[in-house]
Amino acid sequence: MRKTVHTLTLVCLILIPAEGLLQAQMKEGMTKPEMMFGDVSRTGSPFSKDPHVIYFRGRYLMYYSIPPYSDKSNPVQGWGIGIAESTDLVNWRKTGEISPSAAYESKGLCAPCALIINGRVNLFYQTYGNGRNDAICHAYSDDGITFTRNNDNPVFSPDGKWNCGRAIDAEVIFFRGKYYLFYATRDPEYKIQMQGVAVAPANSGFGRGEWKNISTGGPILKPELQWEKDCVEGASVIRKGRKLYMFYAGAYNNAPQQIGVAVSKDAVTWKRLSDDPFLANGKPGEWNSSESGHPHIFCDRDGKTYLFFQGNNDKGKTWYISKINVGWNRKGPYPDKS
Repeated sequence: MRKTVHTLTLVCLILIPAEGLLQAQMKEGMTKPEMMFGDVSRTGSPFSKDPHVIYFRGRYLMYYSIPPYSDKSNPVQGWGIGIAESTDLVNWRKTGEISPSAAYESKGLCAPCALIINGRVNLFYQTYGNGRNDAICHAYSDDGITFTRNNDNPVFSPDGKWNCGRAIDAEVIFFRGKYYLFYATRDPEYKIQMQGVAVAPANSGFGRGEWKNISTGGPILKPELQWEKDCVEGASVIRKGRKLYMFYAGAYNNAPQQIGVAVSKDAVTWKRLSDDPFLANGKPGEWNSSESGHPHIFCDRDGKTYLFFQGNNDKGKTWYISKINVGWNRKGPYPDKS
């Protein structure tokens, strides 16, 4: 690991319950999920996106995106990353946040992915607000709360004529002796969102130059189905046996965004399991009628898997994070309602 010189800013805040607002948004008779998390600390309204969950040092940690403060006089500017903890995957308490500090992320940072390596949490995240210049960054932590930046940040942007050079929505897994970085980018015209992948060696410090983009000839997944519209993003990948399953978001926010699944044996060639969404947006009046998006598939210590995702019913004025149980059979994953 290269010597690092920056540390991420930590702000400890308590989450204010948002049950009243949620109930007001839902039509009478509609039920809400067991887990509903909405961070109100920055805007006064529930607003949490892009979840990623790990189990670390005796509790669950959830990293997620939070918007700029509505109070423009607040010295903390731009998007940030919230951190919440739980003992049961249902009830969450905010314990900290990561705010912009270095010049390259001065406009914001978001869309976290956390990976535990040798007892240390490695956080991969994106810069925000720079258009084509947004890129993937890396930081690490021994406690899961206070992070130190990689001195090489930003550590990855894609090459290849098929994309605009942007990289967002990092997802990193270890597979067949290498680290695979799945990222979202856009076409040169900056209209179509697609998925690419890069690799780094097992002994990598995740610095710039250690990632090799293996999607130089084109995306590994791009929008093709009607419900995906102009966007495939937010990949979350899990290994089951010899296969990898990618849960991804189709269509841009509130279009509505919905969740699909693709399968691969090599992390490069992917095939959709269905032409229909794995998890669709809700019915009119339900909490997620505007979208069910940006998935994160989490495997617990007992082998049970849960799909965390974001949703809202007001076209993005608020954002909640929830989860469903995911079962598995010979055909792959399915929403487990038992």
